Amino acid sequence: MAVSSALVPLGTAAPDFVLPDLSGRPVGLSDVAGGQVLVVAFLCNHCPYVQHIEHQVGEVAGLVEAAAGAFVGICSNDVVGYPDDDVPGLAEQATRAGWSFPYLVDSDQDVARAFGAVCTPDFFVYGADRTLRYRGAFDAATPGNDEPVDGSLLRSAVALVLAGEDVPEPHQPSLGCGIKWRPSP
Repeated sequence: MAVSSALVPLGTAAPDFVLPDLSGRPVGLSDVAGGQVLVVAFLCNHCPYVQHIEHQVGEVAGLVEAAAGAFVGICSNDVVGYPDDDVPGLAEQATRAGWSFPYLVDSDQDVARAFGAVCTPDFFVYGADRTLRYRGAFDAATPGNDEPVDGSLLRSAVALVLAGEDVPEPHQPSLGCGIKWRPSP
């Protein structure tokens, strides 16, 4: 069942985090905080909405990094219920999609909650001051529609933030699979 992202208030500070990457190396907000723009994307391996755009996500991430920005992916799904979203599956996805950005594992799911992420994919764009400037969709494409997979909404948001401009509202919420939360103890 598709879920729309929550529209976290613009101006919200980027939550601090330290999470392991796919090799187990800790990566924190301070490690990716340089530059004029930071994109944090909540992703996973099993979601057809993410799979539909994954190659273009890598292209947009490359553009962000080339513009002296940072791009980081985070998977927060419960790996017991969704083993394809455990480290081996994420590593295979990163290879398949050509991702070179840090792909982090949020096994306790606290980081997803701190960001207000609710679905995959879910995108958050922060300015140089690390306050939220855009939250929402990659583009209008979803599995089964005929919209181009081009990252137009995210590309536009990044370009505006790099230019020091506001991203006009309303922002289109992202649409995807709900984050697979671990069962409560």
